[in-house]
Amino acid sequence: YRKLRAFQDAGHTAVVIIGDFTARIGDPTGKSATRPRLDAREVEENARTYLEQLRPILDFVTPGRLEIQRNSTWLAKLDLTRVIGLLGTATVGQMLAKEDFANRYAQGTPVALHEFLYPLLQGYDSVMVKADVELGGTDQKFNVAMGRDLQRHFGQPPQFGLLMPILTGADGVQKMSKSLGNTIGLQEDPLTTYSKLEKVADTVVDDYITLLTDLDPAAMPRDPRQRQKAMALEVTASLHGREAAQQAQAAAAALVLTPRSGASEAQAPETRLASIWDWSTPIPAYQLLHGVFKTRAGITSASEARRRIQGGALRLDGEKITDPKAAFARETLEGKVLQLGKKTFCRLVA
Repeated sequence: YRKLRAFQDAGHTAVVIIGDFTARIGDPTGKSATRPRLDAREVEENARTYLEQLRPILDFVTPGRLEIQRNSTWLAKLDLTRVIGLLGTATVGQMLAKEDFANRYAQGTPVALHEFLYPLLQGYDSVMVKADVELGGTDQKFNVAMGRDLQRHFGQPPQFGLLMPILTGADGVQKMSKSLGNTIGLQEDPLTTYSKLEKVADTVVDDYITLLTDLDPAAMPRDPRQRQKAMALEVTASLHGREAAQQAQAAAAALVLTPRSGASEAQAPETRLASIWDWSTPIPAYQLLHGVFKTRAGITSASEARRRIQGGALRLDGEKITDPKAAFARETLEGKVLQLGKKTFCRLVA
C-alpha cells in the first residue's frame, strides 16, 4: 500500500479491491491444507475495518486518485456458463505448476477443486477494473500472472505485475501473520506501535527501513540500537503523526516493565474499566484480555484470549496470569498495568 501511494503521488489512480467474494474461497497461497470457507457475515466483519486501516497510508482526499471496489459486484453475478468459460482458460497442468498446489499434490494432501477458482477469480478482477499494473507480494506471482492471461483472453492489454517483498514479522523469522502473533497492527495506539517496532529483531531492521519508510538506510545511525529507534520513530510517525510518535518514544523510554519498579505509574495507554465490563460481577481474566486488547493487539475473540493466557502471555503488574477464568474485582485492577507478551501494555483506570 505504500507503493500504491507512490503511484498515487505520481498522478495515477489507485484501485483498491476488497475481495469480499473471493474471501469466501480463501487464497490457497502459502497454505498446506484447504482453508475453511467463510460465510458472508464473517467476510463482512473481516472487511469492516480495512479502509480505516488504509487511511493513514493512501490518499483518500485528492479527486481521481482512489477507487474502492468490492469484487462481489461482478463475481456474484457470474452464472455457471461464464464460470465454465473461465475454467476453460486454464489447464490442470497450469494449476499444478503453482508451488503450493504442486507440493500438496505430491504429498498426497487433498486439493479441493474450488481452490483452483481462486486465482481465476482474482485474475478476473484485473479484467473488470482494466488494470494496467497490479501490485502484490512476491507470493502473488501466480495470481498476478493469471490476471495477465485472462486479460489477453478478453482482448485487453496484459497488466504489468509489480511484486513487493513479504514483510517479516517482529520475531525476525516468519512472515508477519496474526496467527503467528508477530504482527504490528495499523490501528494500535502509538506507544504499542513504537514499543513493538523498537524491539523487532536486528536482522529485519534494514528491511523495515526500506519497506516502511522513505529514509535512506545509508544516512541512518550505524549503532544498531539507535538505528532501531530511528526506524521505530519514523514508522510510528507515518501512522500516527510526528508529535504522537515522539511522545510514544519518550513514554517507551520511561516505561518500566516490573511492578516493583513502578510499572503502574508508567505512561502506558489507558483503558477505562467501565468501558469493558458492567462490574455487577468480577471480570474473568479472558474477558479482561479481550476487552482491553481487542483493538490494540487484535485479540478478536474470547477463545483467542483464553489461548494466549494459557500460553503465559498475560501479566498484571508483572505477575503472570495463567488461569483464563481467574476473576478480578474492579477495585483490584484500578491503576495497574496489563501486559500482553513483551511489547504491549495498557494502564487500567477508573
